[in-house]
Amino acid sequence: MPKLAPRLHYNPEKTLYIDVTDWGVNRRTNHSSSEEEEDPEPEVQEEEESEELAEVENGENVEEGLGSKKKERVPITIALTKVCKVCKRKGHEAGFKGATYIDCPMKPCFLCKMPGHTTMTCPHKVATEHGVIPAPNRNTRSSLDYVFRRQLQPDIPAIKTAFIVPNQVDCAVIRYHSRRVTCLEFHPTNNNILLSGDKKGQLGVWDYNKVHEKTVYGNIHHCILNNMRFKPTNDETIYAASSDGTISCTDLETGISSSLMNLNPNGWEGPSTWRMLYGMDINSEKGLVLVADNFGFLYLVDTRSNNQTGEAILIHKKGSKVVGLHCNPLQPELLLSCGNDHFARIWDMRRLEAGSSLHNLPHGRVVNAAYFSPQSGCKILTTSQDNRIRVWDSIFGNLNSPSREIVHSHDFNRHLTPFRAEWDPKDPAESLVVVGRYISENYNGAALHPIDFIDISTGQLVAEVMDPNITTISPVNKLHPRDDVLASGSSRSLFIWRPRDKSEPVQQKNEKKIVLCASEKKTRRKFGGVDSDNDSDDDTFSSKGKNFKSKKLGSKPTPKSLRTKR
Repeated sequence: MPKLAPRLHYNPEKTLYIDVTDWGVNRRTNHSSSEEEEDPEPEVQEEEESEELAEVENGENVEEGLGSKKKERVPITIALTKVCKVCKRKGHEAGFKGATYIDCPMKPCFLCKMPGHTTMTCPHKVATEHGVIPAPNRNTRSSLDYVFRRQLQPDIPAIKTAFIVPNQVDCAVIRYHSRRVTCLEFHPTNNNILLSGDKKGQLGVWDYNKVHEKTVYGNIHHCILNNMRFKPTNDETIYAASSDGTISCTDLETGISSSLMNLNPNGWEGPSTWRMLYGMDINSEKGLVLVADNFGFLYLVDTRSNNQTGEAILIHKKGSKVVGLHCNPLQPELLLSCGNDHFARIWDMRRLEAGSSLHNLPHGRVVNAAYFSPQSGCKILTTSQDNRIRVWDSIFGNLNSPSREIVHSHDFNRHLTPFRAEWDPKDPAESLVVVGRYISENYNGAALHPIDFIDISTGQLVAEVMDPNITTISPVNKLHPRDDVLASGSSRSLFIWRPRDKSEPVQQKNEKKIVLCASEKKTRRKFGGVDSDNDSDDDTFSSKGKNFKSKKLGSKPTPKSLRTKR
């Protein structure tokens, strides 16, 4: 008699019954093997039910094995236990499930890091301004602050203007880079040119008004391009700092690049000696390029001689990364730095030496970015991995504690470019910032990661912009210094956002403004997706396992033009 497939019965209490009467094998053997497969720690109700079933089965199997040949259905019980993805314990589930994050009961809230509630019911998720003390209405706090503001008073309107938020994708170039985008910079004089760097060290130049005019220089750096700044006296020359330990000076017209400094002249000699450059800025008054490395040291490079000047200065804890540098826009001798030692520090460049910082601003975790306000230079904005955006209203006031702490989701994993809250350089009130969001939200059944516009004077969420086709995270965002344009880097793609005209009806997406730059065969339907044949550092929640080895950079002297598909 041929063996028939077993019949499976499933009940809502997560107990699986397998009918073994048609297998033609000894049921006692099946029963003993099923007992070994049973989970020892199911839920209470399931445990009681399984014990009762086991007792009944034992009695029936003994009687049948001794003398009874009558076939009866004997259920085998397999308990499907839940395993937490966060604490790895059994009995509950936690982690991201689609667009919803389920909290682990053994851990505090994922958003605010405080116990007593879940992420979905966190008061900071319901209202970003929860617990934030609004900025006072008065304009001055001290005499120095008053003098600073008097210098800018003609440019500050008496009435606060309404925020203009770019909330619609105007154009995009998909899979523009071969690795994830790490930094963005707008051209200082040409409003339509956007520069981008990626994890592979490539430098991209894109004219987003013409969309199809784009170039990638692939022979400048050999690994992550962390920061770039335009030369103040020549807007066709850009400096870039990379994790290969070099500072490059590139002519955008010819693509010819020269190295100003190389901290690893002997090549790779192990991780204990390999120096990588992260933070970068330019002091236009002194004609200096300032860069900082992963050991806590600051280097000064003279832009006139293109050589390093002076010795390296320890400005953060030895052995910690210095990921951000920013010179005050009105007082360039003031330098703001931040790093992995959980501090942001203010320095006087006229007296730069180890341990001589003017103020130390403590944070709970690593500080991803720290910036002076773009117009007055009086305020300080920092982004930390403890899901806090901190604001100091005046550099002349009390710097022992921030004026406001805004809880925001930007605690990231290792496959993402660090989130950085960026000022809106056009806002005269210096209160609007833009930052990408880490936790996804459920928008009509799709898990999307919005880009948030926050009023730091009150902590209120001004707007959250998203596109249903962009399913990846957008950690790199930059607002245009002159136009109402937002540039965002999401995975390997670039997007340009403009304000939606409310008077016009919603139009279909113009496919001519969405350019696909990929020579690979594997593609995704949504233009925010990524290819599966790339490395696992794309901006998604789930890791793809082992990293794929990237191909070595070619030594082409000319820029590499990307092929497009229309």
